[in-house]
Amino acid sequence: MSVGTELWLVRHGETEWSLSGAHTSRTDIPLTDHGRKRAEELRDFLKGTKFDAVFESPMQRARETCAIAGFGDQAVVEEGLMEWDYGVYEGKTTKEIQASIPGWSVWKNVIIGGETVEHVGERADGVIARALAAAPQGGKVALFAHAHILRILAARWIGLDATGGSLLALGTGSVSVMGWEREMRVISSWNRGFE
Repeated sequence: MSVGTELWLVRHGETEWSLSGAHTSRTDIPLTDHGRKRAEELRDFLKGTKFDAVFESPMQRARETCAIAGFGDQAVVEEGLMEWDYGVYEGKTTKEIQASIPGWSVWKNVIIGGETVEHVGERADGVIARALAAAPQGGKVALFAHAHILRILAARWIGLDATGGSLLALGTGSVSVMGWEREMRVISSWNRGFE
């Protein structure tokens, strides 16, 4: 069952929209200069780490982070790592949405024209299964992706519903490790930043 395999979750560096708090899923925007600097810090942090497999979201902000971090040649695009599809809320901040829908939350409200949190959880389950299959004897698998999909993936790793991801804050350019304590899936480290 791949006990011992670690999943290293790497959130992409800063973009203009992550800086503003705008929901970004299918809009394909690049890293800022600060985001690229963060990716260079990731390269230094991950230097010497050997991954059995590296998966990346198809979005350029994740692919650029992966490449700058030094794993672009090893990376395989994993469609399941796409960010949550925010539908009509794409490009809007929570504050902007709450101006017309008081108390709105991506975790609690219907995402008009987008995905349900449960569907994102199913995608995360598929990514976990493929990552474990990529290192069946134990090892390390890197996943370069986005905040909400990685938060949901971490929740699913430890047996929570997808909405459990709401309890896990995740900064840009961060590294988190999903691991094991005996045969129990655990979060070994979370939201390791570089500032």
